[in-house]
Amino acid sequence: MLLLITLLHVGLGVVMGLSVDEAHYLLYARHLDWSYFDHPPLVGWVQWPLVALGAPVGLLRVLPALCWLLTAWGVYHLALRWARAADPDAGDAAAAGMWALLALALAPLLHVLAVGMLPDTLLMALLVGLLAQVWSLLDPRQVQRWPAWLRLGLLLGLAGLSKYTAAFALLPIAAVLLYQHGWALLRRPALWAALLLAAVCIAPVLAWNAANDWASFRYQLAHGKGSHWQVLELVRFVVLQVLLYGPLLWAALPGLWHSRRASAVPADGAAAVPLRKLPLWALGMVGVWPWLLLAYMAGGGSSLPHWTAPSWVVLAPVAGWALSRCTGWRRTLCSALVLVQLLWLLVLLGLTLSAGRPLLARSDAWPATPANPFADLYGWDSAGQHALQLAQQEGLTSVSVQNWTLASRIAWYGAPLPVHVLAPGQSQFDWWSTPLRSDEATLLLDWSHMAYEVPLRTTLPPGADAAAIAANSSEPGGFTSCRMLDEWTVRQAGLPLSRFRFWACKGWAGVPQPRLTPTGQ
Repeated sequence: MLLLITLLHVGLGVVMGLSVDEAHYLLYARHLDWSYFDHPPLVGWVQWPLVALGAPVGLLRVLPALCWLLTAWGVYHLALRWARAADPDAGDAAAAGMWALLALALAPLLHVLAVGMLPDTLLMALLVGLLAQVWSLLDPRQVQRWPAWLRLGLLLGLAGLSKYTAAFALLPIAAVLLYQHGWALLRRPALWAALLLAAVCIAPVLAWNAANDWASFRYQLAHGKGSHWQVLELVRFVVLQVLLYGPLLWAALPGLWHSRRASAVPADGAAAVPLRKLPLWALGMVGVWPWLLLAYMAGGGSSLPHWTAPSWVVLAPVAGWALSRCTGWRRTLCSALVLVQLLWLLVLLGLTLSAGRPLLARSDAWPATPANPFADLYGWDSAGQHALQLAQQEGLTSVSVQNWTLASRIAWYGAPLPVHVLAPGQSQFDWWSTPLRSDEATLLLDWSHMAYEVPLRTTLPPGADAAAIAANSSEPGGFTSCRMLDEWTVRQAGLPLSRFRFWACKGWAGVPQPRLTPTGQ
């Protein structure tokens, strides 16, 4: 089953275009650095060898497929441990492992992370490894061994290099080890050696931030605060979690409840645990606690659905054990949920491969209404090459966009053209390109599914030609003039899916707030 799913991921990676985040992190590898404005550097480092060799996108996507395979393999073995600890008299722990794999395989969003390399793709595998290592350190004999602690330190450091939210798992990990071994654990030199190793691993992130006015930390703290907290935002977040991960993984909640009387035992099965017997559910807090923090952040609008993927992966072994214990009508319900979730997964896969057809109508309107989320995966490669061709023909030395989400794929597919993000505020592109000069002519790109008004220094009257706008205007910011060069239509199965517009603009004089094109224009 693992082999078939991995081949599916590789096949999807060959035929699908880059997502916005995926292209962004590939640019990390192209602009190798100690760290980055948005995230720590590991997602760029692991892709750098293939990017440096000029590997095609299909080959680059083998990496996230292998990460998913490693994650699923670790989840299977954790499910075996959980089943044996929660129910030592059970005869078939492998059933828990198979149910855990099934819950993973039917979670739609996890396949997105298996096709495109994101920081969460790495963090999923690393958290599974961390939980396995923490479980091993429940054994008093493992506590005395330096290699066990150094493995823990290395995994902690790599998790910190993958994503800042890895810090959310530190509290439950520390609580589990301290509860099991007591405060005497703090007197072990191997523990401090592990923490030192973790600190050495994340030193590049600290060094980069220190050299860049702590820009990444300040951005993430401001982003994490979000805006006004609303219950409706939290409800929306939970509904999306059910739709994007499926109901099977939610079986982890009753699984934690029913295993509350069970105790975690050392990896070798020894029953004697010093000081205290750790409640088995405490290990599940490695997944539950980060999920709760992200859910709270979602109430302020500052959490995205895929951020909880590492938490669900850690909870998958618990869900697998709970699902394997279902009997009678509960087994019938579980089987029905498997069928429903499989159908939902196939529908989403079909919509992705068909760019939303037939449920979402194609449109060549400007802007595209309603917006088609699946259109985001198509046409950017040809648009990038077309942008490069137009820039060479017109003698333009850069590409400009009005939102960073429009920048990543043009920067990847339209290389080596530098990309300017015209929106106010900092973005990663501030480190990758110099600010747009007032005497520099640039190629302005716009996309029908996120269409912006042309940022001119005067407001265009209906039907006016942008090239006819005078340079002397009372409105601050914008270009003095823009001339439309071309309009590129993306077609899927012969039908229009989206459009790109390309403008030759000059006379940049400031940073106006980008304004989306009103519907119907």
